[in-house]
Amino acid sequence: MEVIGFCVCDSYQTKAILDQIRTQYKTQFFRDVIAIEFEGGGEAFVFAYGVIVTWGLSRERASQLMDELKPYETIRCDKIETDEFTYAVGEKASIQEDEIILPSFDILDKLAISHGIAQSVELNLFESTVQKLYDDTRIIPEELQKRGKISLSRAQIRQKMGELFMERSTINLHADVLDLPEFFWDYPELEPLYQMIANYLDIRNRVEVLNHRLDILHEMYEVLANELNHQHSSRLEWTIILLIVIEVMLTLFRDVFQII
Repeated sequence: MEVIGFCVCDSYQTKAILDQIRTQYKTQFFRDVIAIEFEGGGEAFVFAYGVIVTWGLSRERASQLMDELKPYETIRCDKIETDEFTYAVGEKASIQEDEIILPSFDILDKLAISHGIAQSVELNLFESTVQKLYDDTRIIPEELQKRGKISLSRAQIRQKMGELFMERSTINLHADVLDLPEFFWDYPELEPLYQMIANYLDIRNRVEVLNHRLDILHEMYEVLANELNHQHSSRLEWTIILLIVIEVMLTLFRDVFQII
């Protein structure tokens, strides 16, 4: 059987979703996560930060669920990021070669694992976004090294600064989802399951790499800001020089050539 994580949108209105679907499905609510149980088997966990993790559902049924929840989305992702695994029940919880062994089919065990999968798929989105920003701006330091200046116009520099600021702000606003979920304050006995999947998916190291790349982008933001200030200063300097030249010329015409 499959478990799939989908990063669908920026966020879900979980309270509104719960009010709408509780008459259609068996649902439970756990600290900004809606657990949905389907007739005939299968579960889905809807996370407030825009991720759905499905257990034992076909992709077609998962797609139908996403369509049902579309009215409660905030900004759908351009590309839906996914993580896929298989799962079964065994004597001891473990994960190897993308196969998750659960200690039981209990919904709380699945939710504990789902938190790690949801964080991983959200990280996929962040990593793709930061990589794109990095690729778009890495030419800037190369240009500074070769030419000593940036060929972008003031408007283009402002645009780049705006893009960097918006994306970094978005990631920072969602960074808290990568911490230990508050769910485990209520169910500390389930934290080992979360730590198992978090270690397997290397979440901590990926967060560190992401933060490092964000720092690089922040430095790039400062470079662009300095370049914008430099262009402004240069323009002022040339304006002052031009005014001085005009004043000198007027003085010469008036006092030396007596033209004025």
